[in-house]
Amino acid sequence: MTPFGPPPDFADVLSAARRISGYAVHTPLIECPALNQLTGGRVFLKLENLQRTGAFKFRGAVARLSQLAQQGKTDVIAYSTGNHGQAIATAARIFGLKATIVMPADAPRSKVARAEEAGATIRFYDRRHESREEIAAELCARQGGVIVPPGDDPVIIAGQGTAALEAVRDLHELGLVPDVFVTPCGGGGLAAGCATVLREISPATALYAAEPALYNDTEMSLAAGERVPVADRNARSICDALLAPIPAELPFSINGDALRGVVTATDEQVLRAMRFALDEMKVLIEPGGAVALAAVLEGRPVLKGKSAIVLCTGGNVDPEIVARIFD
Repeated sequence: MTPFGPPPDFADVLSAARRISGYAVHTPLIECPALNQLTGGRVFLKLENLQRTGAFKFRGAVARLSQLAQQGKTDVIAYSTGNHGQAIATAARIFGLKATIVMPADAPRSKVARAEEAGATIRFYDRRHESREEIAAELCARQGGVIVPPGDDPVIIAGQGTAALEAVRDLHELGLVPDVFVTPCGGGGLAAGCATVLREISPATALYAAEPALYNDTEMSLAAGERVPVADRNARSICDALLAPIPAELPFSINGDALRGVVTATDEQVLRAMRFALDEMKVLIEPGGAVALAAVLEGRPVLKGKSAIVLCTGGNVDPEIVARIFD
């Protein structure tokens, strides 16, 4: 038990799947022959970059805000580097709620614009000197509302887990059980949702989290046996969606026992993975969404003779990053 309540169970994921039905997209699971040849295994990509709002975050946002709307709530406050904010803003518009999003001043302009277009109020902050959690708490005390964090919320985690639920079920229809499951990891909410699903319907599957090399807080925390921050929270990375300085508490309470390991990728490796996805599959993936693919392309984890699901979690890319992958 954490201060945020008990971790979600499989029944919670199934409940979230029912709530998001009709709102979220059942995204495709595709096999890439070129990736199979490189890895020596059968690799299937779950394309959450094709999700509504361009990222998996929409799943958790709809699951949580539909619940809040039913409870008669009117205002929500979220903090986000971009994708969670977009998802909350859009879900708030769907369910008639007012959303305030706390976003870093250096968030990609495209992500800020989409949150504003959905009707959200944006409160910018300096991620190197201010705490987004403290700002959200101050806003909540002053204006009221419910804080909806990207990780420390059991319903959000359950909603994100529906991506794994779809992927594993789709692979089962092909007569396959995944030996390995690799997911990008920032605060850890998605990994925790995937762990909740795999524990129930595919317990033999090895779950790996993938992080940016300079923001490997989950890797460091697993090694330490407790939540620890990244070595340099002022470090820069193009993987803006994954720059959590420390794992979220509730997800880490799940991931600490569930993860087989953590793999990392540098910005250069992420750019190569984005180019690979464009060349081989004609798919555009944002940097944070491509970090799991980047690690797999570098041979981590080893997939020879195995079947694997790799999550590609978002597709919201600023034009300058798109230009860099051709540089």
